[in-house]
Amino acid sequence: MAGRRDFDLIVRGAGPAGAAAAMTAAKLGLRVALVDRKRFPRDKLCGGGLTGRAMAHHRRIFGTDRPDVPLEVRREFAFHAFGQDLGMTRDAPPIHLAMRRELDHHLVDRALAAGAVDVTGHALDLDLGDPAGPVLFNQTMRLTAPLLIAADGVNSPTANALFGQAFDRDRIGFALEIEHLGADPARPLRIDFGAAEWGYGWQFPKTTGTTVGVGGIMARNPDLKAAMKAYMARLAIPEGARVKGQFLPFGDFRKRPGQGRVLLAGDAAGLVDPITGEGIAHALHSGELAAQTAAQAIREAHPEAALGRYTTALRPIHSGLTMARLLRTIMFRRALRPAFIRSFRESRSLREEYLRLLAGETDYAPLMRKTAMRMPGFAARALFGR
Repeated sequence: MAGRRDFDLIVRGAGPAGAAAAMTAAKLGLRVALVDRKRFPRDKLCGGGLTGRAMAHHRRIFGTDRPDVPLEVRREFAFHAFGQDLGMTRDAPPIHLAMRRELDHHLVDRALAAGAVDVTGHALDLDLGDPAGPVLFNQTMRLTAPLLIAADGVNSPTANALFGQAFDRDRIGFALEIEHLGADPARPLRIDFGAAEWGYGWQFPKTTGTTVGVGGIMARNPDLKAAMKAYMARLAIPEGARVKGQFLPFGDFRKRPGQGRVLLAGDAAGLVDPITGEGIAHALHSGELAAQTAAQAIREAHPEAALGRYTTALRPIHSGLTMARLLRTIMFRRALRPAFIRSFRESRSLREEYLRLLAGETDYAPLMRKTAMRMPGFAARALFGR
């Protein structure tokens, strides 16, 4: 593609949020360009877990019960916290495991098949100075539209252009991950709270190998490599695999997800759960909501209205992430940690509520109530100021 092209909407970033936005916009009849500097398939750091919530969003947006990629279903979870065994949960709501390389490629293909214009494999700069709307350009092409949805990841160049930084370094998370070739699909999925400071570790066995990682708030983990090494030793996984790293929003969402005629979606808007690490579900949903509000504003010839409507549409997600950050305080503040460990270990219903949350069958409010009920009075007072 060369020269100037005018669109109703440009989507920058073709991960799950961008693909969902492009798919939704195309179904709504918009002329939409899907832009990414990389061609697909491409590798992506991610545990690859698709929760029930993510599957429901996929079904609604893409129109099929499940992505047309290899999926492995897991229902067994082993929980650990700060070196202690918290118990096993069997027959939990299912988690589907996918390779992000395959999943993201499939979602992009679906969006393109729906009518989005393929502008992947091109590095484009952003010009926010045109009064007609955002412009993406390089030496050979110029794309214009009244609105831009930026789904360009946690390191979002768009957010950096808008706000001077893509994220707050005091609040951002960071994760390290490997793909271990040893396959053990019969082993349960494992979550280790506290494998990193104010974070956790994960072990996701698949038929092709095992994804192992640790992640936590970066400011509290000056040596995350040491935490990763210790976690691998705990799991008896030999060193030698290539370690990949990436920033994670960890619940540090932007209350105003954009500026002017630019909407931020997915990781670029900070929409990652700080407890479960779930990002794909929020990416799909926010991409859909961004496209829907953009389409309404474009139909009304009032593109500036999109951001306010989008911010309102994101309130339920923002509310859940706010509660998640509160629960994180219970889990990781040293004074409250023993009460959390005891409650989670002794209460099967608390573990099951956590898994229902992960599966998208509930929100944070019931989990918060159950957690507070099981904690001693001093911990509840320390948390809620009562």
